[in-house]
Amino acid sequence: MKTIMVASWLAMLMSICLAAKDSCVTCHQGLEGVQSDPVRKFTNDIHHRHGFSCADCHGGDPQRDDADAAMSPARGFRGKIPRTAVPQLCARCHSDASLMHKYNPRQRVDQLAQYLTSNHGKRLTAGDTAVANCVDCHGVHDIRTTKDPLSPVHPLRLPETCARCHSDAARMEKYKLSPTVLADYQTSVHWRALADRGDLSAPSCASCHGNHGAAPPHVGEVAAVCGTCHVMMEDLYRGSPHKPIFDDMGVAGCVACHENHAVMHPTPELLNSESGICANCHDAESAGGKTAAGMAKLIGELSSQIDRSKAILDRARRSGMEVSPALLRQTEAQEQLVKARVAVHAFRVDAVGAPVQEGLAITRETYTAGLSALEELDRRRTGLLFSLVAIGLTILGLWLWIRNFERKKRSLTAPVTSSGSGDPLGG
Repeated sequence: MKTIMVASWLAMLMSICLAAKDSCVTCHQGLEGVQSDPVRKFTNDIHHRHGFSCADCHGGDPQRDDADAAMSPARGFRGKIPRTAVPQLCARCHSDASLMHKYNPRQRVDQLAQYLTSNHGKRLTAGDTAVANCVDCHGVHDIRTTKDPLSPVHPLRLPETCARCHSDAARMEKYKLSPTVLADYQTSVHWRALADRGDLSAPSCASCHGNHGAAPPHVGEVAAVCGTCHVMMEDLYRGSPHKPIFDDMGVAGCVACHENHAVMHPTPELLNSESGICANCHDAESAGGKTAAGMAKLIGELSSQIDRSKAILDRARRSGMEVSPALLRQTEAQEQLVKARVAVHAFRVDAVGAPVQEGLAITRETYTAGLSALEELDRRRTGLLFSLVAIGLTILGLWLWIRNFERKKRSLTAPVTSSGSGDPLGG
């Protein structure tokens, strides 16, 4: 029985050793420089972790020790994959639903179909090998999951990955594209949210342009792209007087006011200053100019009243007064300010005025609460002062009374002295 078990274990061990044999790895480990890089990098590759080998992409026979036999075209050896063949090669597995779902049920299997609709895919199909394919974005032998911080397609690294091509002025000149997209994007509120605050849901290249189906949004789609995050703004814009005008002009509304990559944080100055966005189209005395100035004035007024109310509440809180309800109420005023800023997209003064008036009513209430708290603080301080004075006077009175009492006591107990003979009758 023991002999049978030992034989079984030996057979299993031999099968494992045979299955693990890979002449590709053995050979390239003994080489130097770039020829050893694939083996070193493949250690961290997601395909390696799932049991795939060099031969799954490059073909050949990893069980053969002889190099010519292992890399024989008769055994399917491909060697270096031509750039135009890379998407189809990756799709052999990544378009196979039954195979992909074995490893990741959520993995999409339409990446190749999307890629072929993109500008990248169309140009590659036409023979332009300078455009990006799978390995340009994901890597070659060290492909990692998108959630891996070291992956070139991780949200924090994706902009720089795209910029390897799109910041190359010589390469972009061929396609008449701007090479400053990364520099512009890194000035935006989107980049600050992603890089400074670590908000991985903040928009990056793929959020707007897509990932495998990468294509620039067309004019009619820009609002829809922005609207996937900014839903309320999109709804208000669609009902605004700007929408039909921009459509007739062939202008993308979101981009016209906010740009595309260098999206700045909106401020009231964008509405009413001479260098503001609205001034690009509206003179100060025009109906549009007056509307912009009116909206800016309302938003500025609410913002200043919120700051004024916050200052007095903070002062009361630091002084030890209970103003928690007013501070909580103050957040509602801040919410009305946000609503007012959003309502700008309707481009109507009354749309902005409604939340502003509600916010101003709240700030009057909270400012009064802060003022009352400080007045109460003054009354308490005055009362405390009078109390301290009264206590001081009482202590002083007690001290004087005790001192006077002790003086009398000493005088009563002092011995009587006389210069006579000591006869009490004087005899």
